[in-house]
Amino acid sequence: MEILIGLLIIAIGAFCQSSSYVPINKIKDWSWESYWIVQGVFAWLVLPFLGMLLAVPSGHSFTEMFAAAPSFNIWMTIFFGVLWGVGGLTFGLSMRYLGVALGQSIALGTCAGLGTIMGPVLLNIFFPELNALSSLTAAVIIGVVVTLIGIGIIGVAGKMKADALSDEQKKEAVKDFNFPKGIAIALLSGFMSGCFNVGLEFGKGINFGDLTPDMFKTLPATLLVTLGGFVTNAVYCFWQNQKNHTWSDYKKGSVWGNNLVFCLLAGALWYSQFFGLSLGKGFLTSSPTLMTLSFCILMALNVTFSNVWGIILHEWKGCSQKTITVLIIGIAVLIVSCFLPQLI
Repeated sequence: MEILIGLLIIAIGAFCQSSSYVPINKIKDWSWESYWIVQGVFAWLVLPFLGMLLAVPSGHSFTEMFAAAPSFNIWMTIFFGVLWGVGGLTFGLSMRYLGVALGQSIALGTCAGLGTIMGPVLLNIFFPELNALSSLTAAVIIGVVVTLIGIGIIGVAGKMKADALSDEQKKEAVKDFNFPKGIAIALLSGFMSGCFNVGLEFGKGINFGDLTPDMFKTLPATLLVTLGGFVTNAVYCFWQNQKNHTWSDYKKGSVWGNNLVFCLLAGALWYSQFFGLSLGKGFLTSSPTLMTLSFCILMALNVTFSNVWGIILHEWKGCSQKTITVLIIGIAVLIVSCFLPQLI
Protein backbone atom coordinates (compact mmCIF):
# COMPACT_ATOMS: atom_id res chain seq x y z
CA MET A 1 0.00 0.00 0.00
CA GLU A 2 2.83 2.42 0.83
CA ILE A 3 4.32 1.88 -2.63
CA LEU A 4 1.00 2.77 -4.27
CA ILE A 5 0.75 5.90 -2.11
CA GLY A 6 4.29 6.89 -3.11
CA LEU A 7 3.57 6.41 -6.81
CA LEU A 8 0.30 8.34 -6.46
CA ILE A 9 2.11 11.29 -4.86
CA ILE A 10 4.70 11.30 -7.64
CA ALA A 11 1.88 11.14 -10.19
CA ILE A 12 0.16 14.16 -8.63
CA GLY A 13 3.43 16.08 -8.81
CA ALA A 14 3.84 15.07 -12.45
CA PHE A 15 0.32 16.23 -13.25
CA CYS A 16 1.05 19.59 -11.65
CA GLN A 17 4.29 19.98 -13.61
CA SER A 18 2.63 19.14 -16.92
CA SER A 19 0.06 21.82 -16.09
CA SER A 20 2.65 24.50 -15.32
CA TYR A 21 2.65 25.92 -18.85
CA VAL A 22 -1.08 26.58 -18.79
CA PRO A 23 -0.86 29.66 -16.48
CA ILE A 24 1.88 31.10 -18.69
CA ASN A 25 -0.71 31.56 -21.42
CA LYS A 26 -2.43 34.08 -19.13
CA ILE A 27 0.65 36.32 -18.84
CA LYS A 28 0.19 39.64 -20.63
CA ASP A 29 2.56 41.98 -22.48
CA TRP A 30 5.81 40.33 -21.37
CA SER A 31 8.40 38.74 -23.59
CA TRP A 32 9.43 35.12 -23.09
CA GLU A 33 12.65 36.01 -21.26
CA SER A 34 10.85 38.29 -18.81
CA TYR A 35 8.14 35.90 -17.66
CA TRP A 36 10.53 32.94 -17.73
CA ILE A 37 12.88 34.42 -15.14
CA VAL A 38 10.08 35.79 -12.96
CA GLN A 39 8.36 32.42 -12.73
CA GLY A 40 11.82 30.99 -12.09
CA VAL A 41 12.20 33.11 -8.96
CA PHE A 42 9.28 31.17 -7.50
CA ALA A 43 10.04 27.79 -9.07
CA TRP A 44 13.79 27.69 -8.41
CA LEU A 45 14.36 29.92 -5.37
CA VAL A 46 11.41 30.80 -3.15
CA LEU A 47 9.46 27.52 -3.14
CA PRO A 48 12.52 25.20 -3.01
CA PHE A 49 13.81 27.24 -0.06
CA LEU A 50 10.51 26.83 1.78
CA GLY A 51 10.51 23.13 0.93
CA MET A 52 14.07 22.74 2.21
CA LEU A 53 12.99 24.08 5.62
CA LEU A 54 10.83 20.97 6.07
CA ALA A 55 14.05 18.94 6.25
CA VAL A 56 15.28 20.96 9.22
CA PRO A 57 14.09 19.50 12.56
CA SER A 58 13.07 21.69 15.47
CA GLY A 59 16.04 23.07 17.37
CA HIS A 60 18.30 23.09 14.32
CA SER A 61 18.90 25.50 11.44
CA PHE A 62 19.49 25.10 7.72
CA THR A 63 22.84 26.91 8.03
CA GLU A 64 23.92 24.23 10.48
CA MET A 65 22.90 21.56 7.97
CA PHE A 66 24.89 23.04 5.10
CA ALA A 67 27.89 23.77 7.32
CA ALA A 68 28.06 20.11 8.33
CA ALA A 69 27.76 18.78 4.76
CA PRO A 70 30.91 18.08 2.69
CA SER A 71 31.64 21.18 0.61
CA PHE A 72 32.50 18.99 -2.39
CA ASN A 73 29.01 17.51 -2.41
CA ILE A 74 27.41 20.92 -2.05
CA TRP A 75 29.34 22.42 -4.96
CA MET A 76 28.86 19.36 -7.18
CA THR A 77 25.12 19.53 -6.51
CA ILE A 78 25.08 23.21 -7.50
CA PHE A 79 27.33 22.53 -10.50
CA PHE A 80 24.99 19.92 -11.92
CA GLY A 81 22.20 22.37 -11.20
CA VAL A 82 23.94 24.88 -13.46
CA LEU A 83 24.11 22.22 -16.19
CA TRP A 84 20.47 21.32 -15.55
CA GLY A 85 19.69 25.02 -15.97
CA VAL A 86 20.72 24.75 -19.61
CA GLY A 87 18.23 21.91 -19.94
CA GLY A 88 15.52 23.89 -18.18
CA LEU A 89 16.19 26.88 -20.41
CA THR A 90 16.03 24.92 -23.65
CA PHE A 91 13.07 22.97 -22.26
CA GLY A 92 10.99 26.10 -22.49
CA LEU A 93 12.19 26.64 -26.04
CA SER A 94 11.27 23.06 -26.99
CA MET A 95 7.68 23.85 -25.93
CA ARG A 96 7.83 26.94 -28.12
CA TYR A 97 8.83 25.06 -31.27
CA LEU A 98 7.13 21.69 -30.75
CA GLY A 99 4.22 22.37 -28.43
CA VAL A 100 3.56 21.02 -24.94
CA ALA A 101 2.94 17.42 -25.94
CA LEU A 102 5.78 16.66 -28.36
CA GLY A 103 8.29 19.03 -26.77
CA GLN A 104 7.94 17.53 -23.31
CA SER A 105 7.89 13.98 -24.71
CA ILE A 106 11.26 14.25 -26.46
CA ALA A 107 12.98 16.35 -23.79
CA LEU A 108 11.70 14.41 -20.80
CA GLY A 109 12.30 11.07 -22.49
CA THR A 110 15.98 11.82 -22.94
CA CYS A 111 16.06 13.25 -19.42
CA ALA A 112 14.42 10.14 -17.93
CA GLY A 113 16.90 7.67 -19.38
CA LEU A 114 20.10 9.65 -18.97
CA GLY A 115 19.14 11.10 -15.58
CA THR A 116 18.55 7.66 -14.11
CA ILE A 117 21.77 6.16 -15.48
CA MET A 118 24.15 9.13 -15.12
CA GLY A 119 23.53 9.60 -11.38
CA PRO A 120 24.94 6.25 -10.17
CA VAL A 121 27.65 6.22 -12.88
CA LEU A 122 29.11 9.63 -11.96
CA LEU A 123 28.67 9.03 -8.25
CA ASN A 124 30.67 5.81 -8.64
CA ILE A 125 33.49 7.72 -10.36
CA PHE A 126 33.91 10.14 -7.44
CA PHE A 127 32.92 7.80 -4.59
CA PRO A 128 33.64 4.21 -5.68
CA GLU A 129 33.38 3.05 -2.07
CA LEU A 130 29.61 3.71 -2.23
CA ASN A 131 29.18 1.07 -4.96
CA ALA A 132 26.48 3.22 -6.56
CA LEU A 133 26.45 1.09 -9.71
CA SER A 134 24.83 -1.72 -7.74
CA SER A 135 21.58 0.24 -7.87
CA LEU A 136 21.45 -0.22 -11.66
CA THR A 137 19.85 -3.66 -11.49
CA ALA A 138 18.25 -5.54 -14.37
CA ALA A 139 14.83 -4.35 -13.21
CA VAL A 140 15.99 -0.72 -13.28
CA ILE A 141 17.49 -1.05 -16.77
CA ILE A 142 14.33 -2.73 -18.06
CA GLY A 143 12.24 0.06 -16.54
CA VAL A 144 14.35 2.70 -18.29
CA VAL A 145 14.24 0.84 -21.61
CA VAL A 146 10.44 0.44 -21.49
CA THR A 147 10.10 4.14 -20.63
CA LEU A 148 12.25 5.11 -23.61
CA ILE A 149 10.24 2.81 -25.87
CA GLY A 150 7.03 4.50 -24.77
CA ILE A 151 8.48 7.95 -25.33
CA GLY A 152 9.90 6.83 -28.67
CA ILE A 153 6.41 5.74 -29.75
CA ILE A 154 5.08 9.17 -28.81
CA GLY A 155 7.92 10.72 -30.80
CA VAL A 156 6.81 8.67 -33.82
CA ALA A 157 3.30 10.04 -33.36
CA GLY A 158 4.76 13.53 -33.29
CA LYS A 159 6.68 12.90 -36.52
CA MET A 160 3.50 11.56 -38.14
CA LYS A 161 1.74 14.73 -37.05
CA ALA A 162 4.48 16.94 -38.47
CA ASP A 163 4.43 15.10 -41.81
CA ALA A 164 0.65 15.11 -42.18
CA LEU A 165 -0.29 18.66 -41.24
CA SER A 166 -0.01 21.64 -43.53
CA ASP A 167 2.11 24.60 -42.48
CA GLU A 168 -1.06 26.51 -41.66
CA GLN A 169 -2.37 23.73 -39.41
CA LYS A 170 0.98 23.45 -37.63
CA LYS A 171 1.03 27.17 -36.93
CA GLU A 172 -2.56 27.03 -35.72
CA ALA A 173 -1.71 24.37 -33.12
CA VAL A 174 1.73 25.73 -32.18
CA LYS A 175 2.45 29.31 -33.27
CA ASP A 176 6.23 28.91 -33.75
CA PHE A 177 6.18 25.24 -34.82
CA ASN A 178 9.56 24.16 -36.26
CA PHE A 179 10.11 20.39 -36.15
CA PRO A 180 13.87 20.12 -37.00
CA LYS A 181 14.84 23.03 -34.75
CA GLY A 182 12.52 21.84 -32.00
CA ILE A 183 13.86 18.27 -32.01
CA ALA A 184 17.48 19.46 -31.76
CA ILE A 185 16.63 21.75 -28.84
CA ALA A 186 14.51 19.06 -27.11
CA LEU A 187 17.35 16.50 -27.29
CA LEU A 188 19.84 19.00 -25.86
CA SER A 189 17.31 19.88 -23.17
CA GLY A 190 16.80 16.24 -22.24
CA PHE A 191 20.52 15.54 -21.98
CA MET A 192 21.21 18.54 -19.77
CA SER A 193 18.00 18.10 -17.76
CA GLY A 194 19.19 14.65 -16.74
CA CYS A 195 21.81 16.46 -14.66
CA PHE A 196 19.05 17.28 -12.16
CA ASN A 197 19.01 13.69 -10.93
CA VAL A 198 22.81 13.63 -10.88
CA GLY A 199 22.73 16.66 -8.60
CA LEU A 200 20.22 14.94 -6.34
CA GLU A 201 22.54 11.93 -6.12
CA PHE A 202 25.47 14.07 -5.02
CA GLY A 203 23.34 15.97 -2.53
CA LYS A 204 21.20 13.17 -1.13
CA GLY A 205 23.19 13.10 2.10
CA ILE A 206 22.67 16.81 2.82
CA ASN A 207 20.14 16.55 5.64
CA PHE A 208 20.01 15.71 9.33
CA GLY A 209 20.03 11.95 8.83
CA ASP A 210 17.53 10.12 11.03
CA LEU A 211 16.23 13.44 12.34
CA THR A 212 14.93 14.31 8.88
CA PRO A 213 11.86 12.30 7.77
CA ASP A 214 12.50 10.17 4.68
CA MET A 215 9.98 12.16 2.64
CA PHE A 216 11.91 15.42 3.14
CA LYS A 217 15.49 14.17 2.76
CA THR A 218 16.08 15.23 -0.85
CA LEU A 219 14.56 18.71 -0.48
CA PRO A 220 17.86 20.42 0.52
CA ALA A 221 19.56 18.92 -2.55
CA THR A 222 16.62 20.05 -4.66
CA LEU A 223 17.19 23.64 -3.51
CA LEU A 224 20.90 23.50 -4.41
CA VAL A 225 20.15 22.09 -7.88
CA THR A 226 17.49 24.69 -8.65
CA LEU A 227 19.78 27.42 -7.29
CA GLY A 228 22.39 26.45 -9.87
CA GLY A 229 19.72 26.34 -12.54
CA PHE A 230 18.46 29.77 -11.61
CA VAL A 231 21.92 31.25 -12.20
CA THR A 232 22.05 29.80 -15.71
CA ASN A 233 18.58 30.99 -16.59
CA ALA A 234 19.07 34.45 -15.08
CA VAL A 235 22.22 35.06 -17.13
CA TYR A 236 20.48 34.04 -20.35
CA CYS A 237 17.20 35.85 -19.69
CA PHE A 238 18.88 39.12 -18.70
CA TRP A 239 21.09 38.86 -21.78
CA GLN A 240 17.93 38.44 -23.87
CA ASN A 241 16.39 41.45 -22.12
CA GLN A 242 19.42 43.47 -23.18
CA LYS A 243 19.56 42.06 -26.70
CA ASN A 244 15.83 42.42 -27.40
CA HIS A 245 15.42 45.72 -25.52
CA THR A 246 12.76 44.19 -23.28
CA TRP A 247 13.87 45.63 -19.94
CA SER A 248 10.78 47.79 -20.25
CA ASP A 249 8.65 44.72 -19.54
CA TYR A 250 9.45 45.08 -15.85
CA LYS A 251 8.22 48.70 -15.91
CA LYS A 252 4.72 47.81 -17.07
CA GLY A 253 3.00 48.37 -13.75
CA SER A 254 -0.47 47.70 -15.11
CA VAL A 255 0.28 44.02 -15.78
CA TRP A 256 2.47 43.21 -12.76
CA GLY A 257 -0.42 42.07 -10.59
CA ASN A 258 -1.80 39.68 -13.19
CA ASN A 259 1.59 38.41 -14.32
CA LEU A 260 2.95 37.90 -10.82
CA VAL A 261 -0.04 35.73 -9.89
CA PHE A 262 0.31 33.52 -12.94
CA CYS A 263 4.11 33.33 -12.62
CA LEU A 264 3.66 32.21 -9.02
CA LEU A 265 1.09 29.63 -10.07
CA ALA A 266 3.33 28.35 -12.88
CA GLY A 267 6.31 28.18 -10.52
CA ALA A 268 4.32 26.36 -7.83
CA LEU A 269 3.01 23.81 -10.31
CA TRP A 270 6.51 23.24 -11.69
CA TYR A 271 8.10 22.80 -8.26
CA SER A 272 5.36 20.35 -7.26
CA GLN A 273 7.02 17.62 -9.34
CA PHE A 274 10.19 17.56 -7.23
CA PHE A 275 8.37 18.22 -3.99
CA GLY A 276 6.14 15.27 -4.88
CA LEU A 277 9.19 13.21 -5.86
CA SER A 278 10.71 13.75 -2.42
CA LEU A 279 7.47 12.95 -0.61
CA GLY A 280 6.81 9.93 -2.82
CA LYS A 281 10.28 8.46 -2.29
CA GLY A 282 9.55 8.51 1.44
CA PHE A 283 6.98 5.78 0.77
CA LEU A 284 9.20 3.76 -1.59
CA THR A 285 12.05 2.97 0.81
CA SER A 286 11.04 -0.71 0.91
CA SER A 287 11.76 -1.00 -2.83
CA PRO A 288 15.34 -0.10 -3.85
CA THR A 289 14.38 -0.59 -7.50
CA LEU A 290 11.63 2.02 -7.38
CA MET A 291 13.85 4.36 -5.35
CA THR A 292 16.40 4.28 -8.17
CA LEU A 293 13.71 4.52 -10.85
CA SER A 294 11.67 7.23 -9.12
CA PHE A 295 13.17 10.01 -11.27
CA CYS A 296 12.50 8.02 -14.43
CA ILE A 297 8.94 7.33 -13.29
CA LEU A 298 8.41 11.05 -12.66
CA MET A 299 9.59 11.92 -16.16
CA ALA A 300 7.41 9.18 -17.70
CA LEU A 301 4.36 10.52 -15.90
CA ASN A 302 5.29 14.07 -16.91
CA VAL A 303 5.22 12.95 -20.54
CA THR A 304 1.93 11.13 -20.04
CA PHE A 305 0.15 14.13 -18.55
CA SER A 306 1.76 16.61 -20.96
CA ASN A 307 0.26 14.70 -23.86
CA VAL A 308 -3.12 14.72 -22.15
CA TRP A 309 -2.78 18.50 -21.98
CA GLY A 310 -1.67 18.51 -25.60
CA ILE A 311 -4.94 16.83 -26.53
CA ILE A 312 -6.94 19.27 -24.38
CA LEU A 313 -5.17 22.25 -25.95
CA HIS A 314 -5.92 20.88 -29.46
CA GLU A 315 -2.25 20.43 -30.35
CA TRP A 316 -3.20 17.13 -32.03
CA LYS A 317 -6.15 18.67 -33.87
CA GLY A 318 -6.34 17.58 -37.49
CA CYS A 319 -4.25 14.43 -36.99
CA SER A 320 -5.39 11.11 -38.43
CA GLN A 321 -6.91 8.33 -36.35
CA LYS A 322 -3.72 6.32 -36.95
CA THR A 323 -1.58 9.07 -35.42
CA ILE A 324 -3.85 9.35 -32.37
CA THR A 325 -3.75 5.55 -31.96
CA VAL A 326 0.06 5.57 -31.97
CA LEU A 327 0.00 8.38 -29.40
CA ILE A 328 -2.35 6.44 -27.09
CA ILE A 329 -0.20 3.30 -27.39
CA GLY A 330 2.84 5.34 -26.36
CA ILE A 331 1.01 6.76 -23.34
CA ALA A 332 -0.12 3.23 -22.36
CA VAL A 333 3.47 1.95 -22.52
CA LEU A 334 4.61 4.79 -20.26
CA ILE A 335 1.96 3.95 -17.69
CA VAL A 336 3.03 0.30 -17.74
CA SER A 337 6.68 1.33 -17.31
CA CYS A 338 5.86 2.86 -13.91
CA PHE A 339 4.70 -0.47 -12.47
CA LEU A 340 6.61 -3.07 -14.51
CA PRO A 341 9.89 -3.00 -12.48
CA GLN A 342 8.00 -3.87 -9.31
CA LEU A 343 6.62 -6.98 -10.99
CA ILE A 344 9.98 -8.29 -12.21
